[in-house]
Amino acid sequence: MSRMSDNSIDLVVTSPPYDKLRAYNDSVDLSWGETVWKPIIGELARVIKDGGVIVWIVNDATIDGSETGSSFRQALHAMDCGLRLHDTMIWEKGGFQAGGLNVRYAQTIEYMFIFSKGRPKTFNPIKDRKNKNYGRTKKKPSVRLSNGDMRTQEGYMLLAKYGIRKCVWEIPHMSSSKERTGHPAQMNAQLAHDHIRSWSDRGDIVYDPFAGSGTTCAVAAQFGRLYIGSEISEEYTNMSRARIAKYTGEGVSKPAEDLDLFKWREQHD
Repeated sequence: MSRMSDNSIDLVVTSPPYDKLRAYNDSVDLSWGETVWKPIIGELARVIKDGGVIVWIVNDATIDGSETGSSFRQALHAMDCGLRLHDTMIWEKGGFQAGGLNVRYAQTIEYMFIFSKGRPKTFNPIKDRKNKNYGRTKKKPSVRLSNGDMRTQEGYMLLAKYGIRKCVWEIPHMSSSKERTGHPAQMNAQLAHDHIRSWSDRGDIVYDPFAGSGTTCAVAAQFGRLYIGSEISEEYTNMSRARIAKYTGEGVSKPAEDLDLFKWREQHD
């Protein structure tokens, strides 16, 4: 990120290492704490454009019977860096690990913090919530005021076939076994797609600072976005390049050391 210009990225979709909840290969430094994620969030706040969005998908480890709460510390730090906490979303992934069920309920969610630099410039809402009253008319809903009173809106509205999806997304942890790459913490492609679709337009630049198996970059390329990924493992980097080529049907993407990022930026503004 230190090689990137200020205000150069339209959208970030990423999932950091989750309090060491996964074991990566030997080339990956597993140190993870405030000294790591604070400067990363600060750099993301620098490179994201005005109106840009950062999707930060994260979870907490349970240590000595208590969740760490580091995900919330990260959200608060992002706000200290000048970002808005535009939305707090939940990923309902369905599956769970059986450990700890004698003392707590099954953990099936992860947090998806949506940070923005100012008001988001792009929102393409996904409308897939089926309306059982489709085609009927109903009175416009009442609005609750700050004093608790209800204000009735005048007029009627025609109910559409599908409404906007709610902020809890029910997406299986891995939508297809064919997606699996061998990476221990592979992002779900449908999850990446839905966020990229929601918060960016064709031609926008999408960035993942923890590229891993390349899901964000591959999906971005497939759906007409430009992409940049950062990854410290050569094994995972090669995995990403091959996956991107598979998604796009094109040649393997070029390593960052072969690119002049500032010249690239000028060409794609």
